[in-house]
Amino acid sequence: MAGDVQVMRPTGTLGKKAGMGLSLFGVWMAVSLCGCGFGGMTKLEKPYSFEERPFALAADVSADGDAADGQSETVTLPLFAQDLCVVTDEDAFDGDIVDSEAGVLFSLSDGQVLYSKNAFERLYPASTTKIMTALIAIKYGNLEDTVTVTDEAVITEAGATLADIKPGDVLTMEQLLYGLMLPSGNDAGAAIAVHMSQSIEGFAQLMNEEAARLGATGTHFVNPHGLHNEDHYTTAYDLYLIFNEALKYPKFREVTGSVAYNASYKDKDGNDVTKVWEGGNWYLTGKRQAPEGVTVFAGKTGTTQAAGCCLVMASRKEDGEDEYVSIVLKAKTRDNLYENMTNIISKIVN
Repeated sequence: MAGDVQVMRPTGTLGKKAGMGLSLFGVWMAVSLCGCGFGGMTKLEKPYSFEERPFALAADVSADGDAADGQSETVTLPLFAQDLCVVTDEDAFDGDIVDSEAGVLFSLSDGQVLYSKNAFERLYPASTTKIMTALIAIKYGNLEDTVTVTDEAVITEAGATLADIKPGDVLTMEQLLYGLMLPSGNDAGAAIAVHMSQSIEGFAQLMNEEAARLGATGTHFVNPHGLHNEDHYTTAYDLYLIFNEALKYPKFREVTGSVAYNASYKDKDGNDVTKVWEGGNWYLTGKRQAPEGVTVFAGKTGTTQAAGCCLVMASRKEDGEDEYVSIVLKAKTRDNLYENMTNIISKIVN
């Protein structure tokens, strides 16, 4: 059967753990002994053709996972990137519409790459880092947990954005999530990290493990907030992979689509504290209008001197359910950031 590889999984414990590997080895041995690489052997009449090969792996297994009584069904093992946008030729896009260092526009509905510039260039992410922090908090944490803020949440770096929480304050993880994403609180990020992993370093390891799991191979994190570090970097494409995963969670959409959040919690002495945390995405706050026919529904900004102005964002067509992820990294100014982003998302309707 040219172009098909079918794998039978043996029964029993060994079959469950090693059937696939043993079967693939058997296929390799059969092909080898039939003339691929052994002198004097007759060559195959129909040698293996990659052009005819279905882009997936077929496996014969029974409905319960074991080949039982000779009854089996064929399943197709999915490819890692089958539901992802894949950038192949950036030269096909008009580079003049964006003067930031990198920019992309991907369709989540059909996997189309509508625009890409320097998608794989390693750049500093600034506070777009917090997308990964939020993802881990939602995916692996408990948003109902009560968190007591520790000294690690004290951020003294000049220009750092804060939720203005203090050591001894008592908040829920959900409140910290809003403090992380709306005012872009670096202190909230540190509080989440210490609560979940007991240290900033331990949480950074979780971040890197999750990045690897998502295929974000051009990324390395050293903190949960994005304050500058030469060993803390990512790419526009990796941010798409992370953001795409985060968008699968309704709570992430809710938080990153909010304009403001009223926080009420206790300080170290048990006194009531109230704060209003406001978001910084100009499309959501109304400071900048999206192109006609486009609705912005989620996103995260980020700015440092080294990273420039950055924005990771999700939009949809007003006349349908199609959704898009757009990213601009290292724009010169905040105004320049939104000029670039508007140019990119205009391609959704043009």
